[in-house]
Amino acid sequence: MSEFQDRVALVTGGSRGIGRAVALRLAREGADVAFCYAAREDAAAETARAIRALGRRCLAARCDVSDREQVATLVEGARAALGPIDLLVHCGAVSTMYDHAELTWERWREMVDVNLHGCYHVLWAVKDEMIARRFGRIVLLSSVAALAPRQRQIHYSAAKAAVIAMVRCCAEAFGPHNVRINAVAPGLTDTEMAYVLPGETMAAVIQATPMGRMATADEIASVIRFLLSEESSFITGITVVASGGRVMLP
Repeated sequence: MSEFQDRVALVTGGSRGIGRAVALRLAREGADVAFCYAAREDAAAETARAIRALGRRCLAARCDVSDREQVATLVEGARAALGPIDLLVHCGAVSTMYDHAELTWERWREMVDVNLHGCYHVLWAVKDEMIARRFGRIVLLSSVAALAPRQRQIHYSAAKAAVIAMVRCCAEAFGPHNVRINAVAPGLTDTEMAYVLPGETMAAVIQATPMGRMATADEIASVIRFLLSEESSFITGITVVASGGRVMLP
């Protein structure tokens, strides 16, 4: 029996890309999965069907993670449908590229609202129950953009760097209560988000990657699965970089 058998997982951004890969991976290993999506109801319905076809319970709900009330409704619905949340994977994010001269306050605020405030809303909606139950496994998605200069992603890089700091601090706060939290910083991954980059930029990134290719969503999901599992039972507060060698932590 998998250690995820009958656990309840909440995955934000679960209809596509890395979030979908995580949701399906956990369902295959016995978890019931609630996930949210911002748009693309067709993709969400397809993911929900795939989870149920694996014999697991599923809740799919539209949610803007930058809206605290919508997140609260999502979490309450997940608890009512599936039970207390054991595993949280926060993948919901947006990515855009602007030169500093184009980076208006509105564009900055949108990025921070989704990619940083969204982390707060989701994490704060589940942490107290995890602490009270003395069990929780959390993974937040950062990015290699948080670790290296990105002149056209000042807003995105800043928000994703803040996620890493949040994980460090929460790990110290939650650790005594048997709640672990870590982050993953993926490199260029073959999902829709990657294709905000111009073709020549993608080609340059791949050329600069020692492994000579993009990651697949399933590869990143495997790293996330490890951090949720008891195979990583003494790991909390870290950021795992999965970039094919392009960006490395000391």
